[in-house]
This record gives sequence, structure tokens and C-alpha cells, in this order.
Amino acid sequence: MGFRRILLVKPAGRTGLGFALALIPIGLEYVAASIEDIVDEVNILDMLYEKRHSFPYFLDLFRPDLVGISMSATEHKSGLGIASIAKKRGIVTVLGGYHPTAIPDELLSHKQVDMVVRGEGELTMRELVQRGSPEGVLGISYKENNEVIHNPDRPLIGDLDSLPFPARHLRRHRYTSPIIRDREVDEIHTSRGCWGRCTFCCEPSMSRSRQRYRSPENVIEEIDQIYNAIHGGRPLCILIGDPNFMGDAGRVDRFCDLLSELNFDVVFHAMVRADSVARHPEVVKKMCDNNIIHFCMGIESPNSKDLNITRKGINTETQKRAIRVIRDSGGVAAGTFVIGLPSQSEEEIKQFPTYAKEIGLMSAAFGIATPFPGTEFYESLEREGLIFERDWTKYDENNSVFRLPKISKRRIEELRTYCMGKFWTPDTFFDWLAVTQKRDARKTSLSKFITDKIVLLVFLAKAGFSQQESSENMAAQFETFIESMADPRVEERTRKIGMHQVIDMARFLAVLGSQTIQLTIRHKKRPLASYIMKTTRNAVEYIRIIPGRQGRATINFDLDFDLNRLEGDCNYPFKSIRGSAQSYVYHLFKPLAAGDVRGTLNMVKFTLATCVEIISTLGPKIIQRLAF
Repeated sequence: MGFRRILLVKPAGRTGLGFALALIPIGLEYVAASIEDIVDEVNILDMLYEKRHSFPYFLDLFRPDLVGISMSATEHKSGLGIASIAKKRGIVTVLGGYHPTAIPDELLSHKQVDMVVRGEGELTMRELVQRGSPEGVLGISYKENNEVIHNPDRPLIGDLDSLPFPARHLRRHRYTSPIIRDREVDEIHTSRGCWGRCTFCCEPSMSRSRQRYRSPENVIEEIDQIYNAIHGGRPLCILIGDPNFMGDAGRVDRFCDLLSELNFDVVFHAMVRADSVARHPEVVKKMCDNNIIHFCMGIESPNSKDLNITRKGINTETQKRAIRVIRDSGGVAAGTFVIGLPSQSEEEIKQFPTYAKEIGLMSAAFGIATPFPGTEFYESLEREGLIFERDWTKYDENNSVFRLPKISKRRIEELRTYCMGKFWTPDTFFDWLAVTQKRDARKTSLSKFITDKIVLLVFLAKAGFSQQESSENMAAQFETFIESMADPRVEERTRKIGMHQVIDMARFLAVLGSQTIQLTIRHKKRPLASYIMKTTRNAVEYIRIIPGRQGRATINFDLDFDLNRLEGDCNYPFKSIRGSAQSYVYHLFKPLAAGDVRGTLNMVKFTLATCVEIISTLGPKIIQRLAF
């Protein structure tokens, strides 16, 4: 007799850069779609979003006879916790995903785990549900009489078009992204696997370095369903979850032809390899013309030795050419770097953000080299006895988990923060706008720019801080982040890319006039760095970031933090900004109290300019609402 009532669960606990954009448990939706026709009931829980009820509540509500849990490394503890709760109710448990596929024996050593699905889950779960037993089911590991049995691997699914579309109708929540604020969000997979052999990547073991593709027609059919049936034709951003979307450039070319026939308000983000982009500039142009506009590439390092050791299969010239191709097409060139490889020195790592800017990246993330189980990188370090951390929740690319010959654990984590701060400065934001305005000539409003960038920095901080950070460590990381921003090249680049050329701030500047505005970021009253903006009545001449603060400015603001008051709350720095209204009133009247008439007039001008900007931005929206 088979299983009849299935509950599929995504635990809370996914953290780090690798999961910052992995919003939707689409793997569980694929599994649900594959078994929906042969069970009485199937439900999906994403515990990250279940704020009102704990897991036992849902066991009472759904009364499952099988609980399936999809886990990443950082969800190891929370996933086992869910399995334990289910097991105490006598419910059969099965784990799946990249992490369980890599360590089935370790997970099956826990009494609350009955089975592990290795590899792709759709056909394996369907057969398991039908049989009601793991015996003879390919791709299953299970326990019998205190012995772990590994059934033979299941062959990779050959015809991906044969799979039903993910069961999005079972979602209990509307997924959003903090950095995609004006659109709803969804995810799609148009292929599986990657033909690359990067030593630190899970794909070679999961997909055996093979890439399989859905037909463009099948993908378009799913996009139609997503846009119309799931999102009701509202503006949408679709994240393409393929690790190598351009693995077959001819297929992407055909997909773009079909996409051009649709009149959907959809933009796409995709992960691509730099060599595929560099070889097919005409396809990239076609992608951008059809709103596939965000390209994330594994740049990894500017050093050939790192690229060779990790078997990346690219060189620095390929990196540069790929970025030029994307920028020339009006797309967003984004890249990820791996820091903390055994061969790297501190001096080399500190050059990564500078290199990222020099080659034209518009977005960059810096993750600490992490040996995920099942990868060649993990096996190599394990043989050498270099892995010291066995807490899987720290395998989030924010924590150092193995010994390096040249750099301490604490220092490599500081260097990750240093790289993020050095890259994410105003010149990077202005460059992004300058490139994307090749597709849309309209300038963004000043208020929207400021709001969007604050949200982005919050997002980067949440993705970049470990959940296990102490308040003391967080304070040190925050200081490193702010202090690393001081760089004379920021002024050079902002003179070249004028802020006023990419942001609509004519009204603001006309009222403000010629000023030197200084914003000093302080920690426990100690100045860390100052942003200095020089304006005229029609231009922003430059933005300079300096250590500490300078004495000459016509308008001064201080932004104060005390991260020793964190008590584990990584949102504290940004909660402090909420109190900026009080701080603003203080700075408004401070010159007056000191008898500085000119300083008071400058603050009044700044206040009026800000009010004019807010009214000009919000006024039309208010009038439009009142009209209805």
C-alpha cells in the first residue's frame, strides 16, 4: 500500500550569498506536481514564511503519512528538527536535495531520518509513493535492521519536457524580492546541470557534468502559465534558475524568437558562463532586446592560477570580453568571486573589488571558498585534514570552515567584508544606471535611487552576515565595511559619470545650489568614513569618500551606530536609520544654536530641496489616486 497524504517541507535556515536569490522551493513544487495525480493530498510548507504557526500545527492540519524535507547545508539542523517532530508522531520521513545527496550516511545515522532521495526527486518520489516502500526504488538510501542500504543510482531524466510544470498553485505565500521592488517574482528552470567541471561546485556530482535542456516551446508554455494564470498579467521578474542558461546558445536564440512574439511585461535574470557570453555576442544582444537583462557570471578570480586550480575553464580575457558584450547590449553584468582559496594571499584578495570595477562589473558578490560535501574541493581538503568546522549551518560562504596556510579564519571573514565595502560605492551605482539607460533613456528619480540603494545595502548586509555572528564580531565587520569604502578612485569615477547625468535631480540642485555636503558614518561616536558631495546649481561635480572626516563642508550630517547593542540582531544598523528624523532636526538647528547664520541658511536650502524632490515625486501619485 502506498503513501496517500504527503507533506513537503522547506525548513527555515537558508542563509548566505548562495541562497540570497533562491527565494522559491521550486524543487518541492516539481515533486508535488509529479505525485499529485496518485495521492489523496499533497501540500507544501515553506517554514521561512510560516510566522503564525509552528510545524506541529501543520501536522495536525494535514495529517500526512509521509513528510519530505528538502535541505541545503545551512538547513541541516532545522531540517533534522522537522524530521524529529514528524518522527515522534510516527510519520515516515524522507530527505532530499543537494546536501542529503552528498551525505546520505550521515543523515541516516539520525533516528528521525528514514530515507534519503539521492539526485533528482520527481521519478524517485513518484515510485516511492506508489510502492509505499523504498525497497528496489532507484536513487533511494534507507535503513533496514540498523543497516544503511544504498539502492543503485537513478538515471538522469532524459526528457525534461515530460515533467509536469511545478505545482505553483500549492503555494501558501506570495514570494517577493527586496531588491526587485516594482515587480512580482517567480522562478523557472529551462535546463538541468552544467557541463563545467569547477572543483568547488555541486553540479558535477549532482548532474555528472551533463546538461540537459527543455525545448524552447515547452519553456514558453510555462512562462505563459506563470504570467497569466499565476500572476494575473501583473509586472513580473522571472529568475532563471539554470546554473548555465546559455549552455546551448542555439536553443537560447530560438527561445528569444518565441519570447519576442509575447506581449508580456516580464524581465528575466539568468546565470551564465563567461565563455558562452564571449562566444555569442549576437545571442546576448537578442536576450537583452527581449528583457533577459541581468547576467550573473562566476568570475571567481583575476588570477590565472586560481582559475586553473578550480578548473574554471576561462581566462581573464574571456571575463573582460563577456562583460563588454553584456554592457554593449545594455544588460547588467554581475559576477561572483571566490576568496580564501588555499593559494591566495591577503594582498591578492584585496585587489578583487578593484579588478571587478576595472573590468566593468556592475554588481559583484564575494563569497568565502566553501567545501560543500560531494565536491572535488571538499574531497581534496578532507584528505589533507584541513576542514575544522563540522557545523553545516556555517557552510554559507560567509564563514571560513577550513585552515588556510596564509590567512586566519577571522581575517578571511574580514576580507570578505572589505571586498563588499570596496566594491559597493556610489560610482558602482552610477555606472549601473549609465549602462542600463542604453535600453531606457529615462533618468531615475532621486528619491527612487536613494530608496533602492538603501534596500540593496540592507539586502547585501543580510546576505553577507552570518546568522552566528556575535555583536562584537558584527561591530568589527561593520567598521571594516565602512572604512573600506574610502578610496580616491571613487572621486575619479564620479567625476567621469556625473550623478546628475543618470539621476533626475535638476529641481533638487536648483534649490540647493553650490554646497559641499558631508555625511559622516560614526560607530560609537568614532568617525569611520565620510561621504562628501560637491554640488553646483546644475551638477554634482564629484563624490569623495575619505577616512574619518574633513573640516571644510557647508552642510554636515552624522549617522551614528553602536553595534555593541546588537544582541544578535543583524538588522540593527538599518533600524538605526529609522531614527534619522530626530538626527535631521538636530543638524537643522545645530548651526543656529552656534550662531552660524550661513550654516543655518544652507540647512534650510537642503530642507527645501528635499521637500521639492519629495513633492515632485509623490505629488503625481497622490493626484492619480485622488482621481479615482
